[in-house]
Amino acid sequence: MKKFTLYLILPLLLAACGTKAPQTDQMQAKPSTSPVALAEGIALIEGKDGTKLQVNGKDFMINGMNWDYFPIGTNYEYILWEQPEALIRAALEDEMTLLKNMGVNTVRMYTGVPARWITYIYETHGIYTMLNHSFGRYGLTIDGNWVANTEYADARTREILLAEVMELAKDYQNTPGLLLYLLGNENNYGLSWEGAETEDIPVEDTKTTERARALYRLMNEAVVKMKTVDQAYPIAICNGDLAYLDLIVEECPDVDILGTNMYRGLSFGDAFKRVKKAYGKPLLFTEFGTDAFDAINKKEDQQSQAGVMVSNWKEIYANAAGLSGAGNSIGGFTFQFSDGWWKFGQTLNLDVHDDNASWGAGGYESDFKKGENNMNEEWFGICAKGPTNERGLYKLSPRAAYYALKEAHRFDPFATGANRKGLDTHFTKINLVDAATRSRKDRADR
Repeated sequence: MKKFTLYLILPLLLAACGTKAPQTDQMQAKPSTSPVALAEGIALIEGKDGTKLQVNGKDFMINGMNWDYFPIGTNYEYILWEQPEALIRAALEDEMTLLKNMGVNTVRMYTGVPARWITYIYETHGIYTMLNHSFGRYGLTIDGNWVANTEYADARTREILLAEVMELAKDYQNTPGLLLYLLGNENNYGLSWEGAETEDIPVEDTKTTERARALYRLMNEAVVKMKTVDQAYPIAICNGDLAYLDLIVEECPDVDILGTNMYRGLSFGDAFKRVKKAYGKPLLFTEFGTDAFDAINKKEDQQSQAGVMVSNWKEIYANAAGLSGAGNSIGGFTFQFSDGWWKFGQTLNLDVHDDNASWGAGGYESDFKKGENNMNEEWFGICAKGPTNERGLYKLSPRAAYYALKEAHRFDPFATGANRKGLDTHFTKINLVDAATRSRKDRADR
């Protein structure tokens, strides 16, 4: 017997059709075969071949993108939504058009975006939003005092965070275009890191275990409380890789989806099977990918970036329900759409595209050298960022990864007749050299 978890949305949201990447004649969208008449809305459906996300009764693979808007020379203090409305509309027109054209159907954004712009993006461009509350990841103001490293066992901290997510659920309930909520952003790393800047990924240790337990316990409590306000949307948590998975299993029974920021290189390895065996919840990759800079030769390397991302997406599709893998993959969010020129230093040299590598990852063999950092935070964009004009807008130049992922997203794992052989064939045809050539031509044309 199939188990159904339903999240109902008001008919206003449901009148619009869901978005999917273009499909070939052999890969037409597959109609729902559920014996239960689904209300129009969002559903997580567990069947014999795995778990699927459905939107308006149709199987929906999240072809997601981590998206933001920071002109060169600005940092996290810049807020697009506080700019003149004409600028906001122009920025969204440029960027959402590019995203839609490459097959992206969902963007990840942090809280602060007004609900009306979530709806605008959906109604104008057919793109959904995953709304992310950082859940104290970058510190918290407690009774007028700034606390840089959040202590999740503290009673006042718990009170404040629970109040924030309850207000979030109230403010965004029944928002057309909202697909799901996400709590946190690799908060388990924040238990070890002293600041917001990315460092080497910490290893799980006994010193932080009890703090981690308090974190996950509070996350689960937050999910339960949010659902008393609004049961329309699934709620995911964002973990750094699969650290403390045993604690998540113990402390987060009410979480709908396990989200993970995972940077392992060409392959996610055993992630799908581990989560399926230990937790049984659907798996969503909230961040993954690599930078477009060769730390050894000190130059841009679009082709290596594209190769990693294509390989990652192939695994995400291969482990979707019905594709003979783990059957628990519901999609992912590529990191990220455009370069963040402020990421290294965060308040320094904001108009310099810094090539300092701030952390090391051995899975990215093209520029990895033992004992040296190879990950360049300011070069993760699948699009390069141009100068800001007099209106406060900038143009993007797609890299090879943009064009390669455009082809990748044409594959629909839920289409009639979709199988592993078809997946292999589809991805074999993605030509990274051609994608790099298209990028160079695009830059020349601009």
